[in-house]
Amino acid sequence: MNPARAYAECERITREQARNFSYGIRLLPPPKRRALSAVYAFARRVDDIGDGDLPRAEKLAALDEARTRLHSLDPASDDPVLAGLADAAERFGLPLGAFDELIDGCRADVLGTSYDTFDELHHYCRCVAGSIGRLSLAVFGSRDPRRDERTADDLGIALQLTNILRDVLEDRREGRIYLPAEDLRKFGCTLQLDERGRFSEAEDDLLPLLEYQAARAEEWYDRGLRLLPELDSRSRACCGAMAGIYHRLLRRMALRPRSILHGRTSLPDWEKAVVAARALTGVGT
Repeated sequence: MNPARAYAECERITREQARNFSYGIRLLPPPKRRALSAVYAFARRVDDIGDGDLPRAEKLAALDEARTRLHSLDPASDDPVLAGLADAAERFGLPLGAFDELIDGCRADVLGTSYDTFDELHHYCRCVAGSIGRLSLAVFGSRDPRRDERTADDLGIALQLTNILRDVLEDRREGRIYLPAEDLRKFGCTLQLDERGRFSEAEDDLLPLLEYQAARAEEWYDRGLRLLPELDSRSRACCGAMAGIYHRLLRRMALRPRSILHGRTSLPDWEKAVVAARALTGVGT
């Protein structure tokens, strides 16, 4: 497929389905913008399999198929996402093995894996989000990849911990609990739901657990945001915008932890645009 056509479709998918990230991606120069859009388009495809409505066996088969196609990328493919990803991998040396980790993480979701300790949750976050951090870094470029890959991984974990906190009620309604069981035991919480689909425990009993999770995520931002000074100006703006939107979301939840118990916290589009503009002008997250 013509690379321009393939990338155009990847950019459309990213713009429409990864809106938080699109605020940052649009700040990149065209070659990097196209490549990162291909990365996110394929990641979205994998995520959609895991989050879709297919029976478990069909989801697992679809993930296996995605893995097979990942390992046989061809720029001439008639699939625009695969063609775009193949071209981006060739141009930017993408560590495609990181997508294997993403697929492993989505398999864990499909299988209903739970996490007893934070170390176990950390591994999951590294798979589903740290992997995207490392792929993004390949597009951004780095003077010291070994050092910066660890930091990019940390930033991805921060974003995923923010997602877990934001979606704690929605995930529970889907039968998923990502918070480590050791944390639930520590704070004496069960996250059981009542007949209305709300947490049955008193809000005041759940708040210390949520505040603890928010503080932990903040610690990972402290680590991950050290990546920004190592990037060129446009890549720094992109990364700062994407991380800044999630960081601001985390801080909003930390200030109003009760809101987490009633559904997803979100930022309005105008506020996301402000974060992106601040990142472009070099103002911190």
